[in-house]
Amino acid sequence: MSAALPVADAGQVRRYARTLIRRHPRGLAAALGLHALAAAAGLVAPRLLGDLVEGISHGVGSVTVDRIALAIAGFVVAQSVLVRFAHLASARLGERVLAELREEFVERVLALPLATVERAGTGDLLTRTSRDVSALSRTVRFAAPETLISAVTVLLILGALLLTGPLLVLPALLAVPVLVTGTRWYLRRAPEGYLRENAAYSDITDGISEVVEGSRTTEALRQQARRRVRTDADIRRSYAAERYTLYLRTVFWPVAEFGYVVPVVATLLIGGWFYLKGWVSLGQVTAATLYAQQLVDPVDRLLAWLDELQVGGASLARLLGVAADPAAESADAPATPASQSPARGEGRLAAHDVRYAYREGHDVLHGVTLVPRPGEKLAMVGPSGAGKSTLGRLLAGVHPPRAGSVTVDGRPLTGLPLAELRGHVALVSQEHHVFIGTLAENVALVRPDAEPAQVRAALAAVDALSWAEVLPDGLDTQVGAGGHPLSPAQAQQLALARLVLADPHTLVLDEATSLIDPRAARALERSLAAVLEGRTVIAIAHRLFSAHDADRVAVVEDGRITELGSHDELVTADGSYAALWRSWHG
Repeated sequence: MSAALPVADAGQVRRYARTLIRRHPRGLAAALGLHALAAAAGLVAPRLLGDLVEGISHGVGSVTVDRIALAIAGFVVAQSVLVRFAHLASARLGERVLAELREEFVERVLALPLATVERAGTGDLLTRTSRDVSALSRTVRFAAPETLISAVTVLLILGALLLTGPLLVLPALLAVPVLVTGTRWYLRRAPEGYLRENAAYSDITDGISEVVEGSRTTEALRQQARRRVRTDADIRRSYAAERYTLYLRTVFWPVAEFGYVVPVVATLLIGGWFYLKGWVSLGQVTAATLYAQQLVDPVDRLLAWLDELQVGGASLARLLGVAADPAAESADAPATPASQSPARGEGRLAAHDVRYAYREGHDVLHGVTLVPRPGEKLAMVGPSGAGKSTLGRLLAGVHPPRAGSVTVDGRPLTGLPLAELRGHVALVSQEHHVFIGTLAENVALVRPDAEPAQVRAALAAVDALSWAEVLPDGLDTQVGAGGHPLSPAQAQQLALARLVLADPHTLVLDEATSLIDPRAARALERSLAAVLEGRTVIAIAHRLFSAHDADRVAVVEDGRITELGSHDELVTADGSYAALWRSWHG
């Protein structure tokens, strides 16, 4: 099972929430002010109705009754208007806050080191970017403002009840012990329960994505039964987690419903007794009963949204946790100023006695030392599973070595800020992605300020300009999901063009041209060699023509470099490489 990304603690969530509030003081004040006015307008009608009952009992005239009725209608209309504008202000504030949350989360995700994403698995990250963002969206749009509004409304109603008659506040307070006890019981258990529920959902997503992506491998190795067992176990965990949170709600809500009824019943009974004793008037009992009835709605909404806040709080903790991963610290560190960026052709990459394990106690690299010469093309060849790609990822700074060191100009590679790291060395693998947008925007992702001529030059460098110019709208053609389709070879050339534009001094190509027709791949690599003259290029390939064109060849077998030298030297040595060459060339 993948190692999930961290989750922020309650203190971090509270601090971030306070930060969001401090960013929008005017918007928050306007929303709360309008809702408070709406609540105050709604409090007038019960008081006037109480006065009406009191007046009728004393025989007031019809003119007075009509005036009170008109006043009640006027305040009801005023409340409706205020509620409309209050909800509009809350919606605007919520959308602004939600936009900031989404933008900051995207920035955190994009800054994550690739090793962190691979370790966590795509399922966890996918769940955070979809289900957690959706849950938080509901919390920000509705739960947070509604909770504040309900709390303010409750305080205003209690204030009105106190002004109506201090003695009549006592019956309403009988619900406090019931609601406080039930709420505290729920809040002690709910946050952890919702975190478990979201984590279990991540496991299901991760497992299903693995099944879909590796379906051919699963079938070839006859692992269908094992995958079903894994999926069933994930579903059982998710079922148990959701059943636990459902249990919490089935206990909490009946207690809350009982608490709603207590103030109304108690006010009628105790208020009636107070009236018989002559301590309060009939009008006061009427108004107090209506206020007690009015308390039900905001208290109900307060507790209902309190439950939603637990869901949103758990989602926010998971979203903030993306930036809490220790491996992401280098991504947040300040980048080297542009004036201090390594110049073209500079930088010496070196790996000394490196060891690496995907699972503890099972090294896949065993004391590898490799020092590419600045400006050379170094090919790494060997059988599948020998450790070529793993070594390439260490050299690209994707993974830190378990032991030993990978440095650039004597500095640890994985300790560099992400922006500076990618100015030294970049990795391009068989995996690639075409983003939604124009072809030119896809190339310019690495340098948004690039001039059109620079984008065209990058495409020309990888032999892609010819087909790019004949697209329906040329370089302005929309590509990606729903846009003009690109072949796998074209998408790979697009990824290579980004690298040319990024201009790192060292490139690690992990079988980057394997999806392209062999003749096109050979032409592409020759084109890259001409464009990247003076750079260090480390090419991991299974086609030996790459090795033939390289300055040196490193043969990787069983996690070790067994041979290192030029093509001619290794053929003459008549070792593993010579055998591979004869087999391929023959």
